[in-house]
Amino acid sequence: MLELRQVSKSFATPQGPLRVLEGVSLSLAAGESLALMGESGSGKSTLLHLAAGLDVPDGGTLSVGGQSLDVMNEPQRAALRRERLGLVFQQFHLVPSLDVADNLSLQARLANRHDRVWCGELLSRLGLADMAGRYPEQLSGGQQQRLAIGRALAVRPALLLADEPTGNLDETTADEVLALLLALVRDSGCALLMVTHSPRVAAPLDRCLTLAHGQLNDTLPSRAAGQ
Repeated sequence: MLELRQVSKSFATPQGPLRVLEGVSLSLAAGESLALMGESGSGKSTLLHLAAGLDVPDGGTLSVGGQSLDVMNEPQRAALRRERLGLVFQQFHLVPSLDVADNLSLQARLANRHDRVWCGELLSRLGLADMAGRYPEQLSGGQQQRLAIGRALAVRPALLLADEPTGNLDETTADEVLALLLALVRDSGCALLMVTHSPRVAAPLDRCLTLAHGQLNDTLPSRAAGQ
């Protein structure tokens, strides 16, 4: 579902080019979950942004579902992002003027893939069915993050990309949100790539890779490591 081959990325600085990723390769199958760990500034978010088509690599190839992002123009990448990807960030990025139901269905409607029954099921499983008419400011942080997850999954994405999705939640709420996220991902059959700095958050996922000095290092499968 996601494949990177020898991907490199650098950014211009006053001191010259800063190499963030260097020859990174990874594969993620449909239905598989992968945690990407690494220290702050290691390039985790850069890799996620490349996978989302929010940026383009300097070298190498990158594909989602067999479609090569590195040869697409921006409108093509935007269409792929809208129709086949789900994005969840540490910040919720909800629309303040839309209620819970409309926030949840927003991407699905934009992609012409709105399924009222699926959205209703998501609201129920997210514990938001009784809050469908409320607005983001009337929700707790955990409720807002559950809504952001629901919005990403409402489009039935082939690939879900999550950047520290529980990073600004307290530990108990974070555990609840993560368990719900993984259950919904399993039921929907989409692949999941999650950036996290927390071994505890990474542990329930199928695999874990660590990014350091611009390169990936294999670790034991997350579930096996926790047994």
